Amino acid sequence: MPHPDDPAGLGARVDAAVTAALAAIEAAQSTAELQAAKAAHNGQGSELAALNGSLRDVAPEERKAAGQIIGAGRGRVGAAITERQAQLAAAEEQAQLEAERIDVTALPRIRAVGGRHPLTMLSEEMGDVFVGMGWEIAEGPELEHEWYNFDSLNVDPDHPARGESDTFYVAPADRHMVLRTQTSPVQMRSMLTRELPIYIVAPGRVYRTDDIDATHLPVFTQIEGLAVDKGLTMANLRGTLEHLARIMFGEEAKIRLRPNYFPFTEPSAEMDVWHPGMRGGPRWVEWGGCGMVNPNVLRAAGIDPEVYSGFAFGMGIERTLQFRYQLDDMRDMIEGDVRFTEQFGMVI
Repeated sequence: MPHPDDPAGLGARVDAAVTAALAAIEAAQSTAELQAAKAAHNGQGSELAALNGSLRDVAPEERKAAGQIIGAGRGRVGAAITERQAQLAAAEEQAQLEAERIDVTALPRIRAVGGRHPLTMLSEEMGDVFVGMGWEIAEGPELEHEWYNFDSLNVDPDHPARGESDTFYVAPADRHMVLRTQTSPVQMRSMLTRELPIYIVAPGRVYRTDDIDATHLPVFTQIEGLAVDKGLTMANLRGTLEHLARIMFGEEAKIRLRPNYFPFTEPSAEMDVWHPGMRGGPRWVEWGGCGMVNPNVLRAAGIDPEVYSGFAFGMGIERTLQFRYQLDDMRDMIEGDVRFTEQFGMVI
């Protein structure tokens, strides 16, 4: 039976709309679903909005009572939406916090980082030995003119080292450019540009047409030294190299010099090092070449060999690393495998 203040049973229709709205609001599991329920049951086009719009058709004397009934229904729906909105917002915030939770007591994951190659570190260590003696580090281009790489170093035009089987020539041929076969051109450049006396070491990459195997690489690194001063002798050369050998291989290390021939030094010697830590026991191993600077090389640099003398030496850094750490295969040094480089305590 309609309430006396309920025109045309309006309360029942409002109750039905409110019940449906409250059910939809309670069923919403996210703020997005709640917004959809709000639009469907309390927005334009909803049953409650239609009932509110029908007030214009209600008799004036009944309009106040009808408005109160509809307003009360819409108020219930609005309050339910507000309450559910707070519940869902709190739940979603809690879920986000849980998803972003960080266990500060957990152990961190250790990520592997890159590092410097052992050849680079050894090159710098060898350079530091000479810097500690007052020498300087010198550098030069890897793409070099034949005059610096061969002619100025007293290498004859028909010398086997100048053949394409040993040297990388860069086109066009009339430019006479090569990929340097040793860092000796840096020595000549230093003699041409620096004031005397000269004490320099030149580490860097060099290129030769060698096949890759356990003891050879077509691209490798050398360190060469040059001293030009008054009164230098083979004794100075030997003392310098023995000092380097002891730092590289231990206090028991020593060197020996065997006569040899190099175009840019005279006399020349092959240098062996007595390595006390070699696998299988201490023994002599070939380390590099050395000698007194050939007077023709000094003359090419404009230095009077009657007044000044000099000594020079050179050795491969890969070979030094191989001897120092008993490595069997140089190819391990160029393959980029971090399992190899990690053995040497990479330093960032």
